[in-house]
Amino acid sequence: MATDNIHKLEDAIVAVEELDRPGCLDQWREAFGRLPPKYLSPQFMRRVLIWQLQNRLLGGLSAKTERQLKQITSGNAPPTVAKPGSHLVREWNGRTYQIEVIDGGYVMDGRTWRSLSALARHITGARWSGPRFFGVQ
Repeated sequence: MATDNIHKLEDAIVAVEELDRPGCLDQWREAFGRLPPKYLSPQFMRRVLIWQLQNRLLGGLSAKTERQLKQITSGNAPPTVAKPGSHLVREWNGRTYQIEVIDGGYVMDGRTWRSLSALARHITGARWSGPRFFGVQ
């Protein structure tokens, strides 16, 4: 990004930070084509306006990231898969459990497990969905 554009962005951010509520409402309408919900505070509106300004001048999210976020928010996201080398951390009843993902299984406390569900059962004493227990589903 050219130095002139950086200065433009800095100046625009300073201008947004100085907006009062009516100014925020005007800028919001200009940026998004409608007024914001009534309950939004000027501080929050300024943050969103600065974020929108940065996206416009620096570029927004990639199309792939936009699609992934839409899938997540609609509840249609594909299951997350932990890759070998990943580490999962779960706190349960005051103890923190650290699991390393390896090819074909999981390692906790030097012992190898074939599934996250078996690990969750070992930790809790109850049948759990392992991926759900460890937050990878």
